[in-house]
This record gives sequence, C-alpha cells and structure tokens, in this order.
Amino acid sequence: MKTLFVHPSCLFYSEIYLRLEPLGLELVAQSCREAGHDVRVLDLQVFQREDYFKGIKEWQPQAIGFSLNYLANIPEVVELAKETRRILPSSFIFAGGHSASFIPDEVLEHTEGALDCVVRGEGEAITPRVLECVASGRAGLEALPGVVTARGAGPDPVLVESLDRLSPARDLMRRRRRYFIADLDPCASVELTRGCPWDCSFCSAWTFYGRSYRQVSPEKAGEELARIREPNVFIVDDVAFVHAEHGMAIAQEIEKRRIRKRYYLETRADVLLRNKEVFRRWRKLGLEYMFVGLEAIDEEGLRHFRKRTSLSKNFEALEFARSLGVFVAVNIISDPSWDERRFEVIREWALAVPEIVHLTVNTPYPGTETWLTESRKLQTRDYRLFDVQHAVLPTKMPLDKFYEELVRTQQVLNRKHLGFAALRDAFKIAVSNLFRGQTNFLRMLWKFNTVYNPRRQLSDHSRPVEYSMKLCEGVSPSEVNRDALYVHRPAPARSSVSSN
Repeated sequence: MKTLFVHPSCLFYSEIYLRLEPLGLELVAQSCREAGHDVRVLDLQVFQREDYFKGIKEWQPQAIGFSLNYLANIPEVVELAKETRRILPSSFIFAGGHSASFIPDEVLEHTEGALDCVVRGEGEAITPRVLECVASGRAGLEALPGVVTARGAGPDPVLVESLDRLSPARDLMRRRRRYFIADLDPCASVELTRGCPWDCSFCSAWTFYGRSYRQVSPEKAGEELARIREPNVFIVDDVAFVHAEHGMAIAQEIEKRRIRKRYYLETRADVLLRNKEVFRRWRKLGLEYMFVGLEAIDEEGLRHFRKRTSLSKNFEALEFARSLGVFVAVNIISDPSWDERRFEVIREWALAVPEIVHLTVNTPYPGTETWLTESRKLQTRDYRLFDVQHAVLPTKMPLDKFYEELVRTQQVLNRKHLGFAALRDAFKIAVSNLFRGQTNFLRMLWKFNTVYNPRRQLSDHSRPVEYSMKLCEGVSPSEVNRDALYVHRPAPARSSVSSN
C-alpha cells in the first residue's frame, strides 16, 4: 500500500533552538516498509504545506498518517486532514502520536469524518496491522489494539515487545541537514531507552508508557550509532543512563566501533549524581551538552512538581556537570502566579550561574495530573497556545505584564548565550558550520527578539479559535485516579527503578 507519513510544522520553541528529525515517525515508517508497504515521509518542519499538497496529488497515496505528538499541532493536522479528504476522498487518513493518544475521540470529532482513525500508544507494531486491515477492506479495524474510530475503540494499546527490533527509516528523510540542536549542526537523533519510571505531576511520559523503562541492547545501540552519518547526535531518552551498566555497555560498543560523534542528552540530577562514572566516560566519547530538568530553585516548587529530589542534590549535580566541562542547560517552570519579584529572583539566579537557563510556562496537558487538577481554571482552549511558551492558566499579573516579565527573563539567556558576545565566543563554531554549508546555528543567534516578543505572545491569544479543547471536570489532588491517566497501563514487573 502506498503510504505517506507526515510530521507537522515547527512549534514556537523550535523556531530558534532546535529542529529535530522526526525519529518516532521514522520508526513507524520503517516498520511499515518492512511489512511490504511503499512508504514515504514528509516533514513540514523543513517543507511547506504546498509541498505536501503537490506531493499527494502527484503520488496519490492510498494511506496518509499524521504525527500528533504535540497539542499545538492539532489544528494544523485537522485542517490538513480535511483538505486531504477533499483531494483524495477514497484514501485512508489516520493520526497517532503522544498527544493524540490521550484525546483520540476529541481529535476525531474535530475532523468531522476526515480522519478514519486515531492510533493510540506505540505505533511501530500496530500501524502495519492497520494498513493490512485497510488493504483487506477495513473489516475489523476497531478490534485492533489501540485503534479508535468514530464507531468504537479496540482493546488497550500494547507496548512493543523489543526495542531491538526497531530501526528508523532515516533514508526516507529529505533535507536531513536542516536538523540541529544548538551548535550541533547538523544533528541526528537516536533512542537508547524508552519511558520513565518517575511520576512528575506536570509530565505525561510516565502515563503514556505506564511507568515502564525499556532499553535498547548495547549491540543494537552501537549498530544504530554507527549508521548515523551526521557528526552530532541528540539522545532523545526522557532520562539518559538510569542504569549505569547500560550506559557503560553502550560506551564500550562505541569505543569498540571507534564511533566519533558529539552528543546532547537529557537526564535527572539524582541520576547524574548516582552514575558519575558513566557521564565521565561519555564526556570522553564526545558528550558536549547536557539538559537537566531542575524545574524549580526552591524546595516548595520541587514538592509541587513531585520531582522526588532535593534542592541540595540539584545544585550538587550542577557542580558535578560543570566539572565535566560540558555545556549544561536547565529548565525552570514559570508559574502564572508569579509576580515581578519572583521573576526578578529567577533573573538574578540565572545571571549568577554559568548554565543555560530556560523558562517554560506551567501548562496542564492531557495525560498529566495537573490536567485533572488544573484544567477547569484554563483561560483558553486554543490548542495552539499549549506549547509551554504561552500562559493558559490565569496570571496574577495582567497578561501583557506577565509576558513582558517572561521575555525579560528569557533575555538573560539571549545576553549570555545568543547575543553578540556569544557570537564572538562561538566564532570558530559558526565559521566551521558555514564552511560545511550549515547555517542553522548562525540563524539561531539572530532570531531571539523576533520569536520571543511579548506583543507577539499576547496577540496570539486574540486569534480566532476554530478548534477548542474539551475540558475535564477537574478534581482535587487527593481524588486523582491514576489509572484513568494511562495510555499503556503499567506492568509492575517492567518498572525496575525506584522513584524514591
């Protein structure tokens, strides 16, 4: 079956700091190709909508699958699905991905019949079965695990049996040199583990994967890294190197294969402290950037987000990361309840530390506990504003003042790392990238003020809203039913890491 997989366009944050290859879509595409289907992939992060419509008119795919990992992309995908239905009325059109998995009925309702189904959960194993069913006349589609249609839903989705059986269809991606993160330009992505055993209240990784944490074998990891042509690699794991022995075994494979790359990864402060030798070894292998999600710089904030770590441990982890000589980025979640003084405290701290400090806005997402407890307070139901760069909960300050303080605080990042001084410091990097024809990093240096602009963020709230989110009733924290949050229900035997 001729099948086109489509990734939607960039989000707010991606306009500056990164543009990542759609690894999840590549994995699903490869699984369908191995099942005998004729597969193509189009990434609207690097192509235009006109390219999409021209492509489907010329190629006439029999099935089109949209990736919906982010709420903010839902209106775009809904509109694409409706127009695709008009152009190719007999095609099978479906969607899947992280965010779609939590609200499949809602997504289907918005498309008014343009989408035939939503695939919940991990898509690599079930999507080939969906295409097989469609090719055979669509009978029994609703009986497939994780499949939701307007007529009903199948059994709960199931996890992929072995991550070692998965490989991404990197060769299907055109314009691969457009993918980057910071000065790692160009940059590929790789998955060494999947899932997260912790249960932070603002996050939906644990509810999506059922608190499971699965590992790619060291041999498979080494094989995938050796196949990557790009000099830079982003390790997309939610928490890198939870198990020290796994990180060490992959390092051994890298050394054995003599793979030379530069790496960017994300991890937790407590994992960093517990597995210091792993990170020291990876530093020697090419680890350049490390993202640590602090989320708060006070104990109350850590308890509120249920980070299950202490402020002292967080700061100790930052000291250790500095000792490695890597660039360290940290995230702080800004709350709409903040006032001028709280933003000032964050600015003072951000200026006092060498780390790259970035702010996101506290945003309730379906699949998180905060969605159940806070969504009834939402001031907007516009999907496009759910990008952690807009305030969707009521702000203590007037909204325009909140954005002014938020952007003023983000300017600390601009002055420290993206301004003229940063360009001087990064001159060799920029010249080296330009010499190789890579302009992503250099363009990033100049875009901050056009993207992070309080007037732009405020005006986004005034756009007409054609597709509105449905709200849950809202419950108190003590009434949260965790079972109702899960896409993949937890299997205790799989969760091998204590979250305490």
